Amino acid sequence: MRLYHNPRCSKSRKVVSILQQHGVEFEDYRYLERGISPKDMVVLLELEDVIRLDDISDKSEYDLSERGELERLLKVEPKALQRPILIHNGNAVIGRPPEKILTLLLDF
Repeated sequence: MRLYHNPRCSKSRKVVSILQQHGVEFEDYRYLERGISPKDMVVLLELEDVIRLDDISDKSEYDLSERGELERLLKVEPKALQRPILIHNGNAVIGRPPEKILTLLLDF
């Protein structure tokens, strides 16, 4: 179980708290420091609203209707990734609201 997490984000911190309260072990994946893991890219790009439009430096540089362009964007500007995101068993959920991650914990 991997949590794409930004510790400066209150929603991310809340998800960490929820996971800890449920005794769930997870990888605290600091995507702003490490970038997006190539093995997670497919599942991340399947999520609706996975891009934070306000965090793209130059929107005109990317065609956001093209999957390849979304992948390029996330490689170049990982800050454009929505957060927090929990990935488990090939599924992912955006933790907005944070309690939404509980849907993946039901399978855990």
